[in-house]
Amino acid sequence: MSESLRSSPSSETTFSHIRPQDTAFHDKGLRDFFVYRDLGIAAATGGRVLAQLVRAQHAPEQGTGWHRHEAEFHIVIMLKGWARFMYGEQSTLVATGDCVHQRPGIVHYLYDYSEDMEYLEIVSPADFSTIEVAAPCDVPPVTPWAAAKPA
Repeated sequence: MSESLRSSPSSETTFSHIRPQDTAFHDKGLRDFFVYRDLGIAAATGGRVLAQLVRAQHAPEQGTGWHRHEAEFHIVIMLKGWARFMYGEQSTLVATGDCVHQRPGIVHYLYDYSEDMEYLEIVSPADFSTIEVAAPCDVPPVTPWAAAKPA
């Protein structure tokens, strides 16, 4: 069971402790090929910050498409597996243990990922928006899930 205690009478945030059994992965997130697990931070911070686990559910076909987020802060910490992103015209492999700070408004495309991909995403504000944009370049092909980690 999760814990939630008001940190002080004047504070707009609460203490939060979410254990793995407290919240399940669900498919009601931004992308239908991923599943998401809420870590309770949006509720604890009054919507200032979102922290969620994101896991691959289906093999990559078209990826996220080119987009940007209206967010003040956005990081991705790869916990398992790998993912390939395009940031502008630069292909970036994000592997287990890597941390990426996506500066506000950066145009990007998550186009390839491993079957075991799982990352921690932290974004502020929690209700950030996603805006589709025109492609600045072509995107490389995906790696079939039967293949090993890309070079």
